[in-house]
Amino acid sequence: QMPQTKQKESGNRQNLFVLKVNALVRHVMIRHLANYFPLYIVTEHPKSGGTWVSQMIAEYLGVPFVTNAVPTWGAQVMHCHNIGLSKKRNVFVVFRDGRDVMVSYYYHSLFYNNLYNARHVDRVMKGISFMDLENIHTNLPKFIEFLYDDRNYPRLTWSKFVNDWMGRGAVIVRYERLLQDCAGELGTALEKVTGEKVDYERLKVISGKYSFENQAKRRAGEASNTNWLRKGIAGDWKSGFSRKSREIFAHYAGEALIKAGYEKDYSWVQEGA
Repeated sequence: QMPQTKQKESGNRQNLFVLKVNALVRHVMIRHLANYFPLYIVTEHPKSGGTWVSQMIAEYLGVPFVTNAVPTWGAQVMHCHNIGLSKKRNVFVVFRDGRDVMVSYYYHSLFYNNLYNARHVDRVMKGISFMDLENIHTNLPKFIEFLYDDRNYPRLTWSKFVNDWMGRGAVIVRYERLLQDCAGELGTALEKVTGEKVDYERLKVISGKYSFENQAKRRAGEASNTNWLRKGIAGDWKSGFSRKSREIFAHYAGEALIKAGYEKDYSWVQEGA
């Protein structure tokens, strides 16, 4: 395993006990209190754009978005990676092409970044190791298999997330459509959840404020493997997936990929070298 230097941001040194307590409070609120006061839930498989969506919804609705801290007891946006919430009100489900998720999650799980991921990286590295972390073409097949092994952490797979939410009438926000027309995609979702007409001009201003370029201070497509906001594009999997990666992901999540509308069949597996 190639050594890495941990980023020394204060977030990575937060008291573990406090983080766990805050996470427990958020879990209880989402599972048991969501229908009793204005709680807007944004759920995603990790690295699908859920934090980005949460920021913009909170700004538009004028309510807090509290992450890695003690939640408030009033109206707020709460971000999670949960399934089984189909009976809850005010839920936004964020989807992203699972192949792009695999690439983004690879870097998030194996490279220390600037936003609270040290504990996650440490846990993943206990179960998997690579000689050259930068060599994603060689490593990704093993990483995908690692994610789909129920004995390993984390246990929520991309296909499990998709299968739980598809066909339940959920309000789905797609990462790819946000990149094309952020205000349009988010506005449609807000109107479905709130039942109120959305101010699209205001949403355009908000989407500009929280754009990748404004937050990362670089252009979308310019990668930084040690930054929470790594690349900010769709279709990055095409350069990260080898033929073996395609075959393995198709084995575990091919049906979910079709179910979610990202492919019509399995022909994509044979298109890459």
